[in-house]
Amino acid sequence: MRAAVLHEIGQEKLEVLDDVEAVGFGPGRVRIRVRATGLCHSDLSAMGGVLPQPAPFVPGHEGAGEIVEVGEGVGHLKPGDRVVVCWLPACGVCPACKRGQTELCLAGFMNAGTPNFRRPGGDVFGFAGTGTFAEEVVVDAGCAVPIPDDVPFDIAALIGCGVTTGLGAALNTADVEAGSSVAVIGCGGVGISAIQGARLKGAAEIVAVDPVASRRESALKFGATRAVSPDELADAKQQVTAGEGFDYVFEVVGRSATARTAYETTRRGGTLVIVGAGAMDDFLQLNMFELFFDEKRILPSMYGGGDVLRSYERTIALWRAGRVDLDGLITHRVPLSEINEALDQMRTGTSLRTCIEI
Repeated sequence: MRAAVLHEIGQEKLEVLDDVEAVGFGPGRVRIRVRATGLCHSDLSAMGGVLPQPAPFVPGHEGAGEIVEVGEGVGHLKPGDRVVVCWLPACGVCPACKRGQTELCLAGFMNAGTPNFRRPGGDVFGFAGTGTFAEEVVVDAGCAVPIPDDVPFDIAALIGCGVTTGLGAALNTADVEAGSSVAVIGCGGVGISAIQGARLKGAAEIVAVDPVASRRESALKFGATRAVSPDELADAKQQVTAGEGFDYVFEVVGRSATARTAYETTRRGGTLVIVGAGAMDDFLQLNMFELFFDEKRILPSMYGGGDVLRSYERTIALWRAGRVDLDGLITHRVPLSEINEALDQMRTGTSLRTCIEI
């Protein structure tokens, strides 16, 4: 089958090959024919070495498709079922799951070190234990979440990561208060979803912050009340909050520099939500006095900070009701053969979300 492969960490281009085989099928596993997958910035981070990932590997973790085959012991799925790929499934029995923090379950990471694919030259891994830039992928049955027939594959793919992460950061992690002021730093697909979440919660002011003009324009269409470049953030803070700072600030970049800016932009007693996934050697510095004196809440948000399956269902319900715009998030649709052009678009910020049609 065809799949896009990164041979070495640090390479910027993927090679689309037709000699890749999905492996690992057996009891408790399913084979999925991938129909659509989103290009998430985390894929770029893994390619560049920001996120740990063994190579060679097939990127992609935001996918949807159809069940082709089910292994022994899988009773809730059958061939032909439409599913979204969940890259972080909950085991239901670990301490995190028992506490109701299923987004912190580590079961999904246990397979990250096992090859998902094979080529004549050797084993190939799948990013985050999946690897959806491929025509087929074999995953644990818990990674395949059934979706209703009226949800298109491209929309379902977005729900698999970016939308769930951004919406959840506002709805679950921050629980944004109605009438509050919000700033979102980084307005790609996840940031735009956080904006939509803040709007759903009734935020009075939502300031979108991004260096790319087209993203700022998009943010206004999705619910931001104003959109500014990073250089204009200080003025927006003064105008919107009289210099006090925002009630909620979402950092959706994953860098210590923007996290520090987000901290300084949050009012005393306000809430800073860290949504972006950053590097292990990139440290955020806070002095002990400001940490005590400002009493700002710092809330990391992993995969939307809530039960993933419930978040999927909620997002579908909101999409059906017209309360969130998911179709508008997809600014480009390309075949797998054009994956490198799509990567360039994401690097330059000219796309919110690119859907790879497979």
